Order: sequence, then C-alpha cells, then structure tokens
Amino acid sequence: MKLSNDTSRAAASASSPTPPRTDDTDLTSHEELTLDSLSDDAPSSSVVAATPSSPLDDTAFRTEIVRTVVGDAPPLAFDLERTTNAWTAYVERKSTPQTLHPAPRSSDLERADLEADDENATAALARVLSKADFGLMDVVGQFNRGFIVARLCKSDVEGTTDDLFIIDQHASDEKYNFETLQATSRLESQRLFAPRVLELTAADELVALENMGVLQQNGFEVALEEDQPAGRRIKLLAQPVNKNTEFDIQDLEEILHLLKDRPSGTLVRSTKTRAMFAMRACRKSTMIGDSLNSKQMTTIIRHMGTIEQPWNCPHGRPTMRHLSDLGAVETREGGAVNWAMFVPR
Repeated sequence: MKLSNDTSRAAASASSPTPPRTDDTDLTSHEELTLDSLSDDAPSSSVVAATPSSPLDDTAFRTEIVRTVVGDAPPLAFDLERTTNAWTAYVERKSTPQTLHPAPRSSDLERADLEADDENATAALARVLSKADFGLMDVVGQFNRGFIVARLCKSDVEGTTDDLFIIDQHASDEKYNFETLQATSRLESQRLFAPRVLELTAADELVALENMGVLQQNGFEVALEEDQPAGRRIKLLAQPVNKNTEFDIQDLEEILHLLKDRPSGTLVRSTKTRAMFAMRACRKSTMIGDSLNSKQMTTIIRHMGTIEQPWNCPHGRPTMRHLSDLGAVETREGGAVNWAMFVPR
C-alpha cells in the first residue's frame, strides 16, 4: 500500500507542469527543493520524477547576433600598439600644463576688429601695423567675391604674432590708384588772355614763390614781378581746366593755405582735384564682384604697403579690419592649433 501511494505522488509530480525559471531566484528555489528531496529518505524514483524529462522549447531563446555575411567574414584589424601610443600621448598632453603666449599686439588689434568704429580701427591699425607688414602677408582666399582674407605671421623682439585680416578689394585698390594719381598727375592748364595780378599777403607770396613747382602740378602758373609792391608781385599766367570741373582763384588760395603748414615742395591738392581723382580711381579699380586669383590679390595687398594712408579709401570707407588672433585659438585639449595642417598642398 505504501509503495502504491509513493507511485501516485510521483506520477502527480510528473504530470504537473514545471514553472518557467525567470531569474536566479527561481533557479535557487528549485535547486533547494531538489536538495531537500535528496536529504529526505525518499526513493530515487521521486527525485527523477521531479526533474522534467522533456527538452526546453526552442522558442524560449532569442537570437542576439544576426549573421549578415554569407561565407567567411573578413578579419577585423586592430593595431593595439598604435592605439596605446596615441592614448599615452594624449594623457601626457593633458597632464602637462600648456603655457600660452598670446600675441603682444592682440589688445591693440581688438580695437580694429569688425565691431570697432572707423576712427578707432584706423588709429589702431596705423599704430600696430607698418608698411613692411603688407609685404609679409599671405593670401588665404577670397570671400564673397569682394574681400581678401590675409594672414600675417611674423616674429620680432616682442614675440610671435599670427593674425588674420579681411581686406576690401575695391577700397584698397581704389586708394592705391587714388594716391598714384595724386603723386603723378599734372593737371592740364590754360593760359589767360591777360595775366591776373594776385592780391596776397606777404606770407602767401613767400609760400607761392617757394612752391611754384607744386602750383604748376595743380595747373596754376604764376610769375614774379619784383618791381611791384609787396602783396601784388605775383601774377597768374594760367589756371587748370577740365571738362567736368571748373577751377578758379579760390582753389589757388586753398592750395596756398595747405602749403603753409608743410615743408617746402610738399605736394598738396585742392578739394576739387581730390574729388576728381577719387572718381577716376574708383572707375579704374577692382570692383566688388570681380573674381580674383592669388596673384591679383597679392598685388593689391603689396600695393597697400607702398601708399601713405592705406587705412581708408578716398570716400572714407575702411580698407581692412582685424579678424582674429590665431595664436590665441586653442584646441579642445588646450593646445595651440597647427594651422599649417589646413593649407592645401
């Protein structure tokens, strides 16, 4: 009878489904149950019956990696030594303090940035840049077919500077052509039917006599009559003529006034003459929208180093602005940027 009861219990255990093991806790409980069964003096048939005899269903497993390559997969190369060296170099750079040497002129050039007004920017550029610097500038490229981006990198007793500038191609070329006309042009003159006696002060007479060559370049020809009293010894023989501009005695008086505060022989121009030259220079200069090659852009920059005032065009528009101090730009690791990497070869 006892054997019959044990057999019935074993059959009941075998017929009841075993709950799925969802985690480690369930597995532990099942193992403890088996151990408890072993610790009892139960027949071995009961222990065997408590273990499911049927295999697990294949649908209970999920495929983690889907194979997409048909045939043998190509080997994956990995250079451990190179990766280790790169990581070691990165750690050393991070642990070594980086000492930055900002350009000593950065504070001055900040006043010549794009946001600065024309007066402050012109004063800063005139104080910081020299004419020789235009001969050291390298062309980076052309922006929007109207501006030249140039880089100035040089070393002197004050340190190393590396700055980026943007130059107006029309304004710069216009200023060069304007000053060239100023220095080389001689206005055409027309003789008067009868010489005109000029009533000048003794100081103006002396200025006129010392600068007769300057007056001739401006189209005014004068002569001295020594037998006349002071103030009436200068006679006007010819005056400038132009189809679009009318000159008169007031232009001569303006030139004499400008010559008073300058050394003898200094070339000056009247307001009308400057306006006429500015119009000519504008028409013959490089225009906004013209595509320039590297040689043409370099020529415009070099010309700026040969003129007296390269900071503004004849109409007052600024010719250049400071963009950035490249020496102060840092990488993500805190080091200086190697700008030579960005130059095409």
